[in-house]
Amino acid sequence: MINWIYGFVLLLLFVLENIYFKIAKRYNILDVPNARSSHHTITLRGGGVIFYLGVLVHGLIFDFFAPWFLCGVTLVALVSFIDDMHPLSAKVRLLFQTFSLLLLLLQLGVHEVSWGYVVVALFVGLAILNIYNFMDGINGITGGYSLVAMLALWGINAFVFPIAPAGFIPVVILSLLVFNFYNFRSHAKCFSGDVGAISMAFIILFLLGGFIIHTGHVSALVFLAVYGVDGVLTIIHRILLKENIGQPHRKHLYQLLANEGKFAHLPVSLIYMGVQAVVNLGYLLVLVYTPGYTLIYFIISIVVLVVVYLPLRRKFYALREQI
Repeated sequence: MINWIYGFVLLLLFVLENIYFKIAKRYNILDVPNARSSHHTITLRGGGVIFYLGVLVHGLIFDFFAPWFLCGVTLVALVSFIDDMHPLSAKVRLLFQTFSLLLLLLQLGVHEVSWGYVVVALFVGLAILNIYNFMDGINGITGGYSLVAMLALWGINAFVFPIAPAGFIPVVILSLLVFNFYNFRSHAKCFSGDVGAISMAFIILFLLGGFIIHTGHVSALVFLAVYGVDGVLTIIHRILLKENIGQPHRKHLYQLLANEGKFAHLPVSLIYMGVQAVVNLGYLLVLVYTPGYTLIYFIISIVVLVVVYLPLRRKFYALREQI
């Protein structure tokens, strides 16, 4: 019975995605290449709306189990979709993202602890939402990387600690498979858009947050380590260059590899996926067999990633400076 339900959900998500494609074409919701783009053809934008639709489909078929989370993801998806069509100011985006995160924290019960934790959680949440969005720049990277993260969270849910009802994570994974079918290509049919990247980051934050609050394993943030290292170090680099970090750019390592290094998009996305998958698998093994060492694993993972990342960035950024 369950297999039939998931088969129906997968078919429904494909139908919903194609309905969105028709809407996007009708209203010209397009990503037009510019000097900062890593692609060269006009492509449909906002295909990542399927992640949010997956949350709704799960609620309609299974259960709307987390009302404040649903309100938060709805708000952040709506504002991000509007931003895809008509760019909003950074202040407006941050305002709505902050309110959405407050709803998420309310769902997770963070309001029951001191305000200091709430402030820290908001700061970390905003950083993750926006870094996740910044990292969405080449074919396959958002869908592929998110799939790796969700599979790890599915493992935690199944074998370590229940962070979501049965069915929720599998439905989100199905929405990722649908999106990747159209995006994980040399010539993508659609891009995620802010609505996809921000919505997926919000879903991951919900699942990670639930695990961290109930177990105290802050080290689980290692599931976003590859994005985190690239995002944070790129921001630091841009600050040193006295650039406006809110403006689009092409200075992330994945962009340097795709543009200056002339690597195809999909191999770069696969590298990010593969490295994060290895990190995730190692963490799950440590969590199951030696849970007292998870923080040490987190620290070692970050250090290793930074040590590998910096020389690569220096090498390919030098190519950019020669242009």
